[in-house]
Amino acid sequence: MTHRPIDEPPRHVGPVRPHPADPADPVWTRPPEPGRVDPAVLGALLRRHGWLRRGGAAGRYGRWTPPGPGGSGTSLLVPESRAFPDSDDLLGEALEALSRSGSPSARHVLIGLAVPSDEIRWWRDAPTGPAGAAPWAVEDQLRTAARQMLLAGALATRARAGYHGARHRRPAAASLENVPVQSAPDGRSLIAFVPVTTGRPLAVRLHQALYATREAIDYQRATGGMDAFDGAVEAGVSHELTEALVALVRGTEGARIAVAWAPAAGVPEGCATSAEPVEFTPGDLPALRAAGDRYLREEPSVSVRLTGAVVRMRRSDPRGEGTVRLRVLAGAEVSHVRMTLDEESYRIAGHAHLLGLPVRVHGRLESRDGFRRLTHASGVAPVQVDEAERDRLMKALQETVEKMAFFEEACGGE
Repeated sequence: MTHRPIDEPPRHVGPVRPHPADPADPVWTRPPEPGRVDPAVLGALLRRHGWLRRGGAAGRYGRWTPPGPGGSGTSLLVPESRAFPDSDDLLGEALEALSRSGSPSARHVLIGLAVPSDEIRWWRDAPTGPAGAAPWAVEDQLRTAARQMLLAGALATRARAGYHGARHRRPAAASLENVPVQSAPDGRSLIAFVPVTTGRPLAVRLHQALYATREAIDYQRATGGMDAFDGAVEAGVSHELTEALVALVRGTEGARIAVAWAPAAGVPEGCATSAEPVEFTPGDLPALRAAGDRYLREEPSVSVRLTGAVVRMRRSDPRGEGTVRLRVLAGAEVSHVRMTLDEESYRIAGHAHLLGLPVRVHGRLESRDGFRRLTHASGVAPVQVDEAERDRLMKALQETVEKMAFFEEACGGE
């Protein structure tokens, strides 16, 4: 049995939009206005991203230099507060210098200033490869694992489940579209900037889920029991998160994840002011894989009453049962489901489609197929809609990527 990879994009998504932190995007390369910058926030971000304070007039301003061996030739004068008479001028000069700097840390500071964001950072301690090994492969593995982890966190903000499958996937993926991601030059660390206004629940949930996972692994390794993973579901742990952690740790000597709260927004309720990174090692992989299998196996099917539009039908003979695919309009948090209908129900579904009407059906969403298959389907009936709604539905069906011949060849793929 195969399951759709967690990092596979939803099928309805079109061409990938430019990343909001792409260097070609002027919104993220333009420094903010000095009047909108809190000196204390700027200082906190500089410190977070490795800049060093090297003196300055006490109580008035500090002199900051960037990290790395080449930092001694560059410095910023940052006022400690707006009480300093020339604070706006100093802030303007500091922001302009950051925008001209080639240092990745300068760019990270500007992103944090442009949109107050909680920062999620991943480190991956990959073994040093032979001379000439492609560093992009290491970064690609890190980005894939980080993307999976962010999606797992976004899913957990919508429901607590050991296995999410296709449920809530579309809105969860959409919530990540405006999360900038930046990597370090060595490709072994990555930072996601999660906007506080829209993404703080994601950062909080992932923060809690990672600690719950660490505790469950420690319990399993100490006692051999998997019970702690059952309770960890309430904290946001899931099959999707364990899969992301396996992808992050596999092939490394260890990996770490840390969440740092936006200085401008403060620490969320119930979270530590300064949390140490959560560490995972190759020795944790057996427990993570066992937990992922356990979540996948034990998540129950769900009884539902769906309303959906028929987008595809297929059967091997002119009569008898056939397979129908619905685009879900209401009743479940999935975009499409497949179901097998008897001859009479199949005929009703076909007539409804030809009339431009959705159908209503009862059944059970099966977890073993990612909640994409409806079993024990019954009570298939067309749903009456007004003319305007029918026109809208027909137009949507024509524009969807699912459009194709209504009745396919018996051997045609679904």
